[in-house]
Amino acid sequence: MASSTPGVLTPMMQQYLDIKGRNENCILFFRLGDFYEMFFEDAITASKELDIVLTGRDCGQEQKAPMCGIPYHSADSYIAKLVEKGYNVAVCEQTEDPKLAKSLVKREVIRVVTPGTVIDASMLDEGKNNYIACLFQDKRGFGLALADVTTGEFAATSFPIEAEKRVLDEIAKFQPAEIILNEAFSFRRTLEGIFSAKTTVRPDWTFSGENAFRKLTEHFRTLNLLGFGMKENDLEANAAGAMLEFLSEMQKSSLAHISSIRKYSHQKCMVLDLSSRRNLELTETIRDKSKKNSLLGVLDQTKTALGARALRRWIEQPLVSVKDIALRLDSVEELKMLPILRGDLRGLLASIHDMERIMAKVVYQTANCRDLVALKNSVKNLPAIKSILSDSKASLLARMHSEIDSLEDIWSAIEKTLTDDPPFSVRDGGFIRSGFSAELDRLREAKESGSQWLADLESKEKLETGIKNLKIRYNKVFGYYIEISNSNIHLAPQRYVRRQTLANCERYVTDELKKIEDEILGADEKITDLEYSLFVQLRSGIAEQVLRIQKAAASIAALDALQSLAEVADRCRYCKPVVDNSGIISISEGRHPVVEQMAGAFIPNDTELDLNDNRLAIITGPNMAGKSTYMRQVALLVLMAQAGSFIPADRARIGIVDRIFTRVGAADDLASGQSTFMVEMNEVANILNNSSKRSLLVLDEIGRGTSTFDGLSIAWAVLEYIADISLIGAKTLFATHYHELTELEGKIDGVKNYCVKVLEQGDDIIFLRKIARGGADHSYGIQVARLAGLPEAVLERSKEILADLNSNDIARKTPLKTEAIRPYKRKKIRVPENQMLMQDVFGSDMFPNETSVRSADLES
Repeated sequence: MASSTPGVLTPMMQQYLDIKGRNENCILFFRLGDFYEMFFEDAITASKELDIVLTGRDCGQEQKAPMCGIPYHSADSYIAKLVEKGYNVAVCEQTEDPKLAKSLVKREVIRVVTPGTVIDASMLDEGKNNYIACLFQDKRGFGLALADVTTGEFAATSFPIEAEKRVLDEIAKFQPAEIILNEAFSFRRTLEGIFSAKTTVRPDWTFSGENAFRKLTEHFRTLNLLGFGMKENDLEANAAGAMLEFLSEMQKSSLAHISSIRKYSHQKCMVLDLSSRRNLELTETIRDKSKKNSLLGVLDQTKTALGARALRRWIEQPLVSVKDIALRLDSVEELKMLPILRGDLRGLLASIHDMERIMAKVVYQTANCRDLVALKNSVKNLPAIKSILSDSKASLLARMHSEIDSLEDIWSAIEKTLTDDPPFSVRDGGFIRSGFSAELDRLREAKESGSQWLADLESKEKLETGIKNLKIRYNKVFGYYIEISNSNIHLAPQRYVRRQTLANCERYVTDELKKIEDEILGADEKITDLEYSLFVQLRSGIAEQVLRIQKAAASIAALDALQSLAEVADRCRYCKPVVDNSGIISISEGRHPVVEQMAGAFIPNDTELDLNDNRLAIITGPNMAGKSTYMRQVALLVLMAQAGSFIPADRARIGIVDRIFTRVGAADDLASGQSTFMVEMNEVANILNNSSKRSLLVLDEIGRGTSTFDGLSIAWAVLEYIADISLIGAKTLFATHYHELTELEGKIDGVKNYCVKVLEQGDDIIFLRKIARGGADHSYGIQVARLAGLPEAVLERSKEILADLNSNDIARKTPLKTEAIRPYKRKKIRVPENQMLMQDVFGSDMFPNETSVRSADLES
């Protein structure tokens, strides 16, 4: 902090240090006039991170204080850069008018900006929620609270103590920008290693049952938490109360837009772990983290930021309730069948701004005139949207028609008060509509007509006094005055009050002139102050209607998401799936939703999976033939159906899936020292320990990261384990290059062989991209290598080596014995972080101690 050199700090610098002491973990933006200044260590850090000049300022000591500064009007971009780099920024404003300050201007921190409490639109992705999470852990389990301060969303849930993996899966669902933890939380490093979110440890007292209960009941103005489905000291309440405590400290203003808390069950949505979300590229691609060429990129034809966020949530959180899914599907069907109505609806939605985030700014008192005009222009369209839905047959659309509040009073209040194109700043005036305030109109007239008033008064006084050379003049010392030459002084009436005597004239004032002077000279300042006062009244009145506006915004968000799904379904020839609890996945002529958009022509394929004879499909075929694309396609179509979307197929029946697991590729985890094979085994272990018969498993090339026989034995054992209905019995797509596994059809119930068809033409092959019953007899590896452009000499030598290996391969001479298939006891294992061993998954006696499995071991 300050230098230890003897000296007395200036009052301003002492004020700075006092405020900084209360915000030690933040970079303090200290308002001085038109700049935010930073001092000492903050200045050194900010100058480096923001690439701005570091200077010095006299602070009352021998050495100058390091200092840097930025213009206040461009602070948002600098704050964004610092927050992105992991810093918290405390914004300290002047809280009194410097003109009225008797000594040092009062200052205080008005908000603290962290990754999870950002409200500035320029720092946010309008199509994505900016969640902050709060995790509480004690011996009972975990409480999780989630909030988006830009929309007012607030929800909480809980997990048993053994559910660490489920907690991570839930965090992956929301991808929060910031995570708040209690001091006893046990796997902070794991969170930081998996997610890019900033983590902050908060004092345990903020999570206590007493504090959380008080905070929640005070905020929601209730006697207890029973109305939210919670009791004092519930895990959810502990986390939610600590969340509110944190947000109150950071925002330092009303959180009125957080008007309710929703206790939710994480079991009401399909579970997708982080690996599956990444592999399926739901909202961004693996390669460049781009929305384009992701599932969201294909389905997002929304017209509003509200709808874009809603659609993202639907994709990230597919439903498991047949009834709720049917409500969405029926609505999408109706909108799809009415293209003209849908077009009208899309036109109206295009004019709706981000009402949720505007209302957050209104409640935080940071909304300006343009924000309110945007809100007015948005609600203007609500009556027309309501009218379009008036004849809806789908239950969800009909409910929206009845629930959408037209908000005519909000529109009228803004329309009457504000001009259509107001300036950006609410401190400059010029935004209140003429005719709204008689006092304001009078002041504006004074400002605009002052010169005419003076001219009229001068003519009047000349006429009444008979002094033809009487003049009304102005200077900064005396203001406005009447000037009369010495030769006419005797004509000055008694109502004239002498102000100044000069050599050749006298200067006077009158009551009327002083009144006009007050009107003219004070008009600008009075206009600015009155306009701001009227704006604040309007903004406060709208803030009181936050619940109504949020409810309307939620309906618009859902409606926009539904029309987007209908638009895509119509454009891309999607069908309405039948979704039920049958356990059957039956898809006719299914297509990959993303690949068909990228590639144009696409070869469709059928899928038949159930819980009986078609539980597990072993898929063989060469690399590049399309196995992985096909398996991801099935997973995506199931997910789309459960999100409420039509799917790219001719027809489909989708039995509800509780989880989708994917194991479709891995890379070395260098940070934790894990090889590709270890990463693969961790993922397989997770699947075997957490899947159920209602799950859908997508497994690609299990065991390829180790030696051939090791890999084959692991793949075979995993396949047996999944196929056993007493252990898992889940619907599974299992792609492999181990053709020996195709022998399991007919020997393990529920196993069926499929292959990707290819056409051989001499040494070349043509990929037909068609899935058919039966197994492939070889992998066409050399033919694929030819397509990749390997030198001909290498290819010829490969043929020689392959022929030699085939002639000596004991595995090919001796068929695998599947009669020895044995039952496994399924163990529920808590897996230590990054220490998954294969014996933990299958039992310690399954594998021999040798590093590889000999062919003889496969026979025994």
